Amino acid sequence: MNTTGATALLRTAAELDTFGARKGPRAVVMTMGALHEGHASLIRAARTAAGPDGQVVVTVFVNPLQFGEAADLDRYPRTLDADLAVAGAAGADAVFAPSVDEVYPGGEPQVRIDAGPMGERLEGASRPGHFDGMLTVVAKMLHLTRPDAAFFGQKDAQQLALVRRMVRDLNFPVEIVGVETVREPDGLALSSRNRFLDAEERRTALALSRALFAARDRLAAQQALHARAQTTTATTGRAAALTRLGEVRAAADTQAVAWARPDDGPAAVRAAARTILDDAAAGQPPLALDYLALVDPADFTEIPDDRTTGDAILAVAARVGITRLIDNIPLTFGADT
Repeated sequence: MNTTGATALLRTAAELDTFGARKGPRAVVMTMGALHEGHASLIRAARTAAGPDGQVVVTVFVNPLQFGEAADLDRYPRTLDADLAVAGAAGADAVFAPSVDEVYPGGEPQVRIDAGPMGERLEGASRPGHFDGMLTVVAKMLHLTRPDAAFFGQKDAQQLALVRRMVRDLNFPVEIVGVETVREPDGLALSSRNRFLDAEERRTALALSRALFAARDRLAAQQALHARAQTTTATTGRAAALTRLGEVRAAADTQAVAWARPDDGPAAVRAAARTILDDAAAGQPPLALDYLALVDPADFTEIPDDRTTGDAILAVAARVGITRLIDNIPLTFGADT
């Protein structure tokens, strides 16, 4: 741990190489700056993992390879002074904020990481080349910082899955740790892009998290009802049995919930989320849906409607005004209730 009492600002690889003696592990949190409480949660998790004798390094670098349009790159917020304060308060020993020339000294690299088929789905389809650029800079930052563990937020679930895949496929000697999404009290996932939303746009943006939570609740209700129905007497009418179990409301909704079968799960999850997103699309200002996808967390391929067990991620991306937002939630089909 840095004993100077201040978070060091490092600008070059040489400064990083000579920064601070340590006895414990090094943990790194990679960011593009504009730090908020979501980033702070990653830094705190890294601090806990590194321990008092370890070192926590936060990287701040707006990576040009991840941006398809120059306007988006120019628009991305840059708040280094505030970032230093957030990082220090959360327990970082150093902020590594290199220039573009420091990271790409010969200009844009000719050799890059190819994200493969997973990198062409969902976010990759909407933003061609994005994940190639992301993995390229993550690989470079892993080499430069040489951490024992790197911490990434689960809000960027596809990014996290691809980093894990790269580390496994290319034998990087580092542990990749996912940290749960941090949300505002009203459910909106924390993002550096949220600052671009005006008050009305922010109300519309809440549809993303509400859609995910509705899908999660539908799946939980469906699985609970299915489990309880299995314990009722076979010769008793199902609605009556559910009513005796105290599920009066569910019994009234026999088509959508009370008659739930386990193989209805994926379709019901998608439908519950889609209803809320469709309402938001018809509102003012409207939500412009990019995708709603229920995917396998291993490769981000779509979950078939007949899937009855296993883990999944329900992911959504949409634009509100000129701001593009993403969110996701993990789900488990066939979970014990």
